Amino acid sequence: MFASAASAWEIATKFRIGKLPGVAAIAADLAAILDTQGFVALPISFVHGQLAGALPGPLRDPFDRMLIAQAMHEDMVLVSNEVSFSAYGVRRLW
Repeated sequence: MFASAASAWEIATKFRIGKLPGVAAIAADLAAILDTQGFVALPISFVHGQLAGALPGPLRDPFDRMLIAQAMHEDMVLVSNEVSFSAYGVRRLW
């Protein structure tokens, strides 16, 4: 299982601005927590950035756009309850 750097970015950002007040320990050391759970880090590449920026449609959330681009480029199943992600042709679980 992979965890995107975009997820770490989103968690840290939302914690910082007060949208996730109960996740201080997670935001402080997400890499170690995911490592103990057997996740492999998925870095953000230039190709991922280009794909995310070029995705069509009204999706404005940069984190969502990055997750979709990574799933498309890496041919991965994306774990998300965001039904709108399916419109981009990614395989989605949940």
